[in-house]
Amino acid sequence: MPTWYQGSIKYQKEEIVTDRQGDQVKMKTITEFYLLDAVSYTDAEARLYQETADNTPEFTVGKISKMKLADVFFIDEGGETWYKCKVVFTTEDDKGREKKLVNLMLINAESVKQAYERLETSLKRILMPYEITDINRTPILDIFPYEENGEGNSDT
Repeated sequence: MPTWYQGSIKYQKEEIVTDRQGDQVKMKTITEFYLLDAVSYTDAEARLYQETADNTPEFTVGKISKMKLADVFFIDEGGETWYKCKVVFTTEDDKGREKKLVNLMLINAESVKQAYERLETSLKRILMPYEITDINRTPILDIFPYEENGEGNSDT
């Protein structure tokens, strides 16, 4: 089972602002979020540097935190926005009492409605009754799964 880490990077970007004195260049701090499958915080930080260094100007790695996810669904047909979905499965314990299992999942889609539909399609094969209780947009720009050969490739 993958261990997912959400990491952020920060960098400065020039922005042209027009005011009464004319055009002025101001520096704006940009924060971007990524999700990485890694074996440790150190590995997540190293992979974040590796994956973003070519496409991003001078940056610093911000906070890295574990993200407990049951599954990540990547659908090829589009959708650059990642949605975090809360799915509650209903089961019975050994004494016959109802038990609720909460799982968080990520799925890419164009809208909340499409995320819901894609998640339902992905969960059809599960025999346990479930309810999708929350779907929230995340700031995640890209996901980098673990690659056996040591090279990370973007899913998006």
